[in-house]
Amino acid sequence: MKMDAMEGMKMQQETKQAQVATADGTIKAIDSTKHTVTISHGAVPAVQWPPMTMAFAVTEDQLIGLTTGDRVSFSFRLEGSKASIVSMKK
Repeated sequence: MKMDAMEGMKMQQETKQAQVATADGTIKAIDSTKHTVTISHGAVPAVQWPPMTMAFAVTEDQLIGLTTGDRVSFSFRLEGSKASIVSMKK
């Protein structure tokens, strides 16, 4: 493909913001060494997820006051196949 015809054209880069979704669930496990929290959550229509149990990346500060068995409301950022907690509360 010749690129000559594209010379002088302004190329716009699409900047995609990682999607943030919210859910409710129960903490099933906390792994401080891997910085993950495993949550059994309901369906998340915003990202077309069925109910499931999965691990989310989390910071130590986000886990303060939380323990296995706690019911939580949380929001998370989905980047590719990696989900990271944005905020979480009992």
